[in-house]
Amino acid sequence: MQTLNYSLIIIPLMKKILLVACLAAGSLYAQKSDISAKNVQKHITYLASDELKGRGTGTKEEKMSADYIAKYFKEIGLQPKGTNGYEQPFKANLDTVHVLDARNVVGFLDNGADRTIVIGAHYDHLGEGYQRGSLIPDSKGKIHNGADDNASGVAGVLELARHFAKNKVKEKHNFLFICFSAEELGLLGSKYYANNPTIDLSTVNLMLNFDMIGRFDSNKAITVGGWGTSPTWGQVIPPVLERDKMAFKIDSAGAGASDHTSFYVKKIPVLFFFTGVHGDYHKPSDDIELINFEGEAKILNSVVGIVNAVDKLPNRLEYRETAMPMARNMSFKVTMGLLLDYSFNGPGIKVDGVSKNRPGEVAGIKGGDLILRLDKYTLNTIYDYMGALGKFEKGQTVEAEVQRGADKLTLPVTFK
Repeated sequence: MQTLNYSLIIIPLMKKILLVACLAAGSLYAQKSDISAKNVQKHITYLASDELKGRGTGTKEEKMSADYIAKYFKEIGLQPKGTNGYEQPFKANLDTVHVLDARNVVGFLDNGADRTIVIGAHYDHLGEGYQRGSLIPDSKGKIHNGADDNASGVAGVLELARHFAKNKVKEKHNFLFICFSAEELGLLGSKYYANNPTIDLSTVNLMLNFDMIGRFDSNKAITVGGWGTSPTWGQVIPPVLERDKMAFKIDSAGAGASDHTSFYVKKIPVLFFFTGVHGDYHKPSDDIELINFEGEAKILNSVVGIVNAVDKLPNRLEYRETAMPMARNMSFKVTMGLLLDYSFNGPGIKVDGVSKNRPGEVAGIKGGDLILRLDKYTLNTIYDYMGALGKFEKGQTVEAEVQRGADKLTLPVTFK
């Protein structure tokens, strides 16, 4: 998982003075957080145990994980908000042949509000190496416990759910807590939920996503993604993290390689918390003994402060579209500014979103289009697309063959 580094957005002086005054009055932080490192450790220790064999999508061990999450949601008093109790079953395509039975786990805290905050994380991982994604050779048969990726994020969701369910405060927002399946196969669970929501998405004020928050290092900055999706983030986040003496860097993009993307494309402001890449990513060595439980609790305590600040705001957050992140292969000389549907199995590649003023939008490509060909290169997979991009130069114009409904279009794409 890669992030982009941006300089912190400068807050206008008058806004900063006003915000400091609010802080002094204590109006933004009425609640005291009780996030527990002991609870974080308990959740991660179970979810990342060998007993659950890496929580591969569609496996019985992933179902055991889902049962654990649903039981916890019930214990703390959340309403079931799946389509089958707490579960929202769906079909996940492993490839063009194999279809897996997967499920999201969804709980709801109803405060009788007209706005809702979604807090989510994916609970699946790579199983025993038979599903794609492992970064070691000969991965089959080796348990990938995924302690950081993403038992740590799930523990965060569970602890925040407990806090807001048990804090004896009725916030001005409802809370929807979701643990997604099939993220490792292409954000399939979150995409399924966003397209088949069990609440009205128009009531959602923001979505917070936790993916790999278990390797906190006080000497390094955490990454706060989604910074550009609302101008409010530059006002409410810095005071909280500065109060908690937590260094941070920002990633402005609303889209990325995790589940917040599925909500961003629905025009919902998002935040994404991430403690950074490491050499154990997608390897069996991503294990429990490397998790900083106290550090994760510190992050979650700060998140409580951020949520409290948002809860005190009189109006809904303003959504803003951001630039799409570059593909992971940063050696590309060109980009089209497209957000792609990684779950689509061809022919062609499916466009989920188009960044403004980038070559794709200028050419007339729209969300929902299928791109069948770029220049002489036929596109049947994401990898075909990435391979084609690597052949083009800035200033070059190529033809894109596009399927839009029943129509086939030929559009000229000029790379800037």
